[in-house]
Amino acid sequence: MPHSLILNITPQSPIYPNFLSGRHYHALFLNLVSSVDRKLGNYLHESNADKAFTLSPLQIQNRNKTQFLILQYNHQKPIPAGTPCWWRISLLDDNLFSQLTPLWLNLNPEQPWHLGSANLFITSIQGTPQSTQPWANVCTYPQLYEAASETERIINFIFSTPVAFRQGGFDNVLPTKESVFNSLLSRWNKYSGIELTNIPLESIYPSAFNIRTEVISNYENKFIGCLGDISYRILGNVEATRIKQINALADCALYAGIGRKTTMGMGMARRK
Repeated sequence: MPHSLILNITPQSPIYPNFLSGRHYHALFLNLVSSVDRKLGNYLHESNADKAFTLSPLQIQNRNKTQFLILQYNHQKPIPAGTPCWWRISLLDDNLFSQLTPLWLNLNPEQPWHLGSANLFITSIQGTPQSTQPWANVCTYPQLYEAASETERIINFIFSTPVAFRQGGFDNVLPTKESVFNSLLSRWNKYSGIELTNIPLESIYPSAFNIRTEVISNYENKFIGCLGDISYRILGNVEATRIKQINALADCALYAGIGRKTTMGMGMARRK
């Protein structure tokens, strides 16, 4: 069962831009895990395998609905103390969610956590769909599959943080159908328990896009990714079951992310 959890956060001291980076978000998550299961935290830290979680960059809360489309991923100024913020954690594996249950149940809103030199309070966690927070959600994989359309042939994605793909020993920032849907397929097959095969990639065509490249400088090395909107269309004589499978993969993007460095804030994507 994938979970998309929103942690509402209030910093007690300024968060400086050099701590608003992927490795610091990753370290904060591992500290949360280690607080309830040190062995699991060490395992996640040391594992080089595809990991069953994704993280967003820290977001400043505001009432503008467009804030949920393109997210803030490159902070140039400190976030002042007392600023309401939110942070998304998605968990792709039921076992991981259940192992962290003590964290969700025993959350102390007055316990400080650390992002670099800043102290943070996690004031609440949202784990179900919210009209004011479209990144919060939960659904079992069978439910996700059953709800997927057998007829919808247009798939609109928003890449909310930069997306890139590893090919050979190098990064590719162009969201080809193979890169996008194979990324989703590999995570679906690893965590869902519902293996999908023979996805007809040859029937998927990009039909519209408004994308740009972005360079993120506050990583160990510069990260170059693709940001914006892209639409794919399923063309030709494709049976309903195959259309359903493609739509299930697209729906799963909310939880799984797309491409590289999804455990460090990159690759956040969902259907529009």
